[in-house]
Amino acid sequence: MYETLNYEENGDIARVTLGRDRINMAMVRELSAVCDHLEDSSEAKVVVLQGTGGRFSLGIDFAEFRPDQPMDIHGFNKWEKICARVERLPKAIIAIIDGECHGGGAQLMLVADAAIATKRASIQFNEVHLGFLPGMATFRLAKTIGLGHAKRLIMQCPKVTADEALSLGLVSAVSDDTEAALSRTIDAFGPIHNVAVTLARRLLNESFSTDFENAIGNFLAAQHRAIHQTPFLETIRKHQDE
Repeated sequence: MYETLNYEENGDIARVTLGRDRINMAMVRELSAVCDHLEDSSEAKVVVLQGTGGRFSLGIDFAEFRPDQPMDIHGFNKWEKICARVERLPKAIIAIIDGECHGGGAQLMLVADAAIATKRASIQFNEVHLGFLPGMATFRLAKTIGLGHAKRLIMQCPKVTADEALSLGLVSAVSDDTEAALSRTIDAFGPIHNVAVTLARRLLNESFSTDFENAIGNFLAAQHRAIHQTPFLETIRKHQDE
């Protein structure tokens, strides 16, 4: 169905495999189509993002830019929109980072709920050294690893090894047996009630920018929705039967 990626769905697990080294507008459009399916039709509870050919992604495809033409941010806007859509999918999102994960690839990794790295993985936000900005990693990265570490990674652009990524909290596991690590990670998420997962993620993402009074209002609205869903009602019935 797709030219720049591969999509597979098996039971509760959907896999999105990036099929080219660099992200172009065709890939952005196809990721949007995948999100349409995941939002509207898929019964999968987990989405796995992965690369191919020994790398996750080298980032933006500069071949689509014309230095003799005026620069605009249309493509960057499209990319940020698709990252936000992936981040807000009503599924648990897990990235498998094998080999190089640079630029836009590292930005995509950040929207996952958990990331697994192989021992040969390297993660780099290299955009500033190339003269532009690492997208909304400027918003997400400090929330993940703290402001000091985020400043170093974004402004100095070091290549981060798998072990350093684990110590920073960029990834949650390092293993060359990615399928076993994936299975353990999925098990750790538990029964994955999609509404509860989506609401919890949203509240966490808002926690750094929302004051307590607004946060508690947002929480109560989210909790009202959660307790009217089947999983919570089943939990009540189960404990009443015990």
